[in-house]
Amino acid sequence: MNTTLERIQADVKSVADRIIANVEKVIIGKSSEVQLTLVGLLCQGHLLIEDVPGVGKTMLAKALARSIGTSFNRIQFTPDMLPSDVTGVSIFNQQTRQFEFRPGPIMAQIVLADEINRATPKTQAALLEAMEEKQATVDGVTHKLPAPFMVLATQNPIEYEGTFPLPEAQLDRFLLRLSLGYPTAANEMDMLDRQQYAHPIETLEQVVSIEELLAAQAAVRSVHTEPALKSYLIEIVAQTRKHADVYLGASPRGSLALFRTAQARAALHGRDYVIPDDIKALADAALAHRVIIGPAARIKDVSTRSVIRDILASVPVPGGTALRR
Repeated sequence: MNTTLERIQADVKSVADRIIANVEKVIIGKSSEVQLTLVGLLCQGHLLIEDVPGVGKTMLAKALARSIGTSFNRIQFTPDMLPSDVTGVSIFNQQTRQFEFRPGPIMAQIVLADEINRATPKTQAALLEAMEEKQATVDGVTHKLPAPFMVLATQNPIEYEGTFPLPEAQLDRFLLRLSLGYPTAANEMDMLDRQQYAHPIETLEQVVSIEELLAAQAAVRSVHTEPALKSYLIEIVAQTRKHADVYLGASPRGSLALFRTAQARAALHGRDYVIPDDIKALADAALAHRVIIGPAARIKDVSTRSVIRDILASVPVPGGTALRR
């Protein structure tokens, strides 16, 4: 292994380990979900968290922001919210006789977009434009968003009354989709004990500087992926477009998402090369929300996750050659 790369990946792992350990003081018993969040952060992507209320989605976003010392804003979406309520608005100052920009809640580094599917499509589009371009345009003036910038959007998978489901083109903008789920009885008991007198979030301290995080995000791009593994990844995505139960498969953006997240997972585990397990571990979170099940399969309750599992089981893992340099 190249000595320089070895040192860089050790730094990435150190940054990730410190953040994960800190966040897990608040989010108990959800190691894999916290790791997925870190993968998204290292890839400079955005997350969609589909889960019922009260399982810790807001605390996850707050703990992440405190751990890396960034600004944090929470947007509670409602049907009457306007795009300017997200991006900000220009207000005329009578004294200076000039328009002044009043930034909206999107102008933060970590943004929790709570119940995004309760906003109208026009307001959803304002948020997703900021996510894609990392800038917001108000009255013809473009305002750059701060770095690092990450949106954690949530939606309730059970309650659909009064909602505006995200269309497929907008779902495709999210790097990963995950759910936290209910804690085990032991984890819930631990949570009660920890919160008896005060919430752990109140004493959570910054453990990584923004400079360290930005360096780690840049370093992830140097993780090596063998051509055989790239072909394996592309074949998995291609099979989502050919599967009998699928109406619309994952886009090329899905291939890139799986590639980038596999690099980040490898770096998170202290490696400077991707292995097949990195791709397998992230296929569901990176691809399932980009796949549309056909009408006949929906009647049989076929899920996108089961389709991804079928594909992983059917696509042969490359072998016979070394999968690292």
